[in-house]
Amino acid sequence: MSMVIREAELEDIPIIQLIRNSVHENQLSDPNLVTDQDCEEFLFKRGKGWVAEINDHLIVGFGIVDLKENNIWALFLHPDYEGRGIGKILHHVMLEWYFNQTRHNIWLGTSPNTRAETVYRRLGWNEIGTHGKEEIKFEMTFEYWEKYIK
Repeated sequence: MSMVIREAELEDIPIIQLIRNSVHENQLSDPNLVTDQDCEEFLFKRGKGWVAEINDHLIVGFGIVDLKENNIWALFLHPDYEGRGIGKILHHVMLEWYFNQTRHNIWLGTSPNTRAETVYRRLGWNEIGTHGKEEIKFEMTFEYWEKYIK
């Protein structure tokens, strides 16, 4: 399997939405809660995003960082491509870019008792409380990233 991680483009938003709404965990209660306009704002005005392409341009995952609120706004893989290390690579690309922009701590929220929770703990994220509708709020410091992850 050949893979490329590249910056997300405007034309990627439909497949980003498709992937976001295909997940089995951390599902949106209403798919209309995140609009194409929301994606565009987070990709190009508030931060940056990347897509993972395999086998000649098949997009199977994406990640988006929000510099305005200092968080991982989204990191999702199509369920058929979980467990292959793609999410970890996207994660590292996002954090590398983020910490090249700022030294502020970065946070994310995810549902408890999910694979995502396990992965974030394994990657060194520190649980700091709750966010939104009973999500776990995790944080990563620049110092931890530099010393243990990068």
